[in-house]
Amino acid sequence: MAGNGLKKSWLAAGVTAVSLLLSGDAQAAAPKLEIATESYTLPNGLRVVLVPRAGAPTVGIAVYYDVGSANEVEGRSGFAHLFEHMMFQGSANVPKGGHFQAIFGNGGNMNGTTSEDRTNYYEVLPSDRLGLGLWLESDRMLSLAITQENFDNQREVVKEERRTSYDNQAYNNGWLAFDALAYTCWPYHHSTIGSMDDLNAAKLEDVQAFFNLHYKPNNAVLVIAGDFETAEAKGLVESYFASIPRGPLAPKWTCEEPEQTAPRKLAVDDALATQPAVIMGWKIEPDPNPENLASEILAQVLGGGEASRLYGSLVRGSGKALGVESFIYGRRGPDLLGVYATANGATADELQTAIEVETAGLLTKPVTQAEFDAAKSQLMRQMVGSIDSNLGLALTVGRDTLYYGQPARANEALARLDAVTLAQVQEVATKRILPARATVVHINVKAEAKQGGEP
Repeated sequence: MAGNGLKKSWLAAGVTAVSLLLSGDAQAAAPKLEIATESYTLPNGLRVVLVPRAGAPTVGIAVYYDVGSANEVEGRSGFAHLFEHMMFQGSANVPKGGHFQAIFGNGGNMNGTTSEDRTNYYEVLPSDRLGLGLWLESDRMLSLAITQENFDNQREVVKEERRTSYDNQAYNNGWLAFDALAYTCWPYHHSTIGSMDDLNAAKLEDVQAFFNLHYKPNNAVLVIAGDFETAEAKGLVESYFASIPRGPLAPKWTCEEPEQTAPRKLAVDDALATQPAVIMGWKIEPDPNPENLASEILAQVLGGGEASRLYGSLVRGSGKALGVESFIYGRRGPDLLGVYATANGATADELQTAIEVETAGLLTKPVTQAEFDAAKSQLMRQMVGSIDSNLGLALTVGRDTLYYGQPARANEALARLDAVTLAQVQEVATKRILPARATVVHINVKAEAKQGGEP
C-alpha cells in the first residue's frame, strides 16, 4: 500500500505549479506529479495497472475497451454505444440489473461511457469490496448475456435516448451536423449515437460478432486505483481475469483528413431552439503532438471562462451572446478546436461575424503574456483536479494507457504543459485558426407553421 505522503506530494506539485504561474514565474521550476503505478500484462493480453494511494478507504476500478464508434462499419452505426447498454444486462452469474444492485447496495457508484475512440466502464467502491467490482467486470467480459430479448430491449432504449437527447433536445442535432460537416472520414463523420435505420437493421448475430471481436482481454485495460494491498489486488485479478480467453486482433481504423482549403458552412433549423446558435471549428493535430497543448491554451484564451476574449466581447461587451465557450474534443485522430455561442437577440450571421472578429484579432493582437499565464494556470488546476479522487485517477491512468501506452503519463502532465511557450500558442493561432479552414454550423430557430391561413 502506498505511503501516506503520496497524495500530498502530487497535490503539492500541482499547487506549486499553479502558484508559480500566478506569480508570473512559470520557468522557476519544472512541476511534476508523483503517481506510483505498477503495470503488467496477463498471458491473455489484458493490460493491468495498479495505482496504490493511501487516504480515503475507496478503490476506483476502470476498464477501458479499445473500441468506440470509430470502429463501426458503415451500415452498422451505433453498435459501440449499444454495447455500453448491453453490458449492464447481466452475464452468466449476474442477473439483469444485478450489476447496479451489487454496486449501489455496497455503497458504491458506477457507470459507463462511449466515445468515438473508446468505451469505458467504472466503479468506485469501499476498499474491502474490491473483489466484488473485479468479479462483476470479469463475469461480463467472459459471459455477457447476449440474448434476443436483451438486444431488442436495449435497442429500443438507445432509440429512445436518441429521441430524447437529440431529436427532442434543442441544439443537439446541430452538433451531429457539425461533426458530419467537419469530417470526411467515416470514423468521425458519423455519430456515436448511431442512426435509427442502422439500429433497426441490426441483427443479433451482428451484436454477438461485435462482442467477440472487441470485448476481449487483449483489447482492454484494467486499472485499480486507491486504498488497496498490491498483493491482494494481483491475486484477485489473476483469479477473475486470467482464465478469460483472448480474442482476435480487431482491425485498426484510420481517419485521414485532407487539408481544408475552403470554409464549410451549413444551416440547421431547430424547432426547439429559442435563440440562434453558432458552432465553429478548426482542425488541429491529434494528440500527442507538439502543438496540441498549445491549442488547449489557445482555446482557453478564446473562450475559457469569463476572462476569455470571446466572453468579454460577445457577452459582457456587445451582449450579442447569452454564453460562449471554446472546446477541444481530445480525439485520437484529427482533432478540433471549436467555439460554441448562443445568441442574445442577434442572428446567427451576426454571431458568426462577431466570433470571426475575435479569431481574426489573434493575428493583429497576439496572445499576451498575461493571457497565456492565466490560461496555463487554469489548465494545470484542471489536470490536478482530474486525479483528485481515486475514480478520477483510475480513469486518467486508463485513458493514458489505452491511448498512449503510458500508464504513468500523468506524472509529466504538468511539466509538458509548463514547457509550452507563448510563441507556440501564437503559431497555432496563425497556422490553424484561419477562415479557409473553418467549419461553421448555424442553428436557427425554426418558425412555427401558421395555422388557418393568414390573419
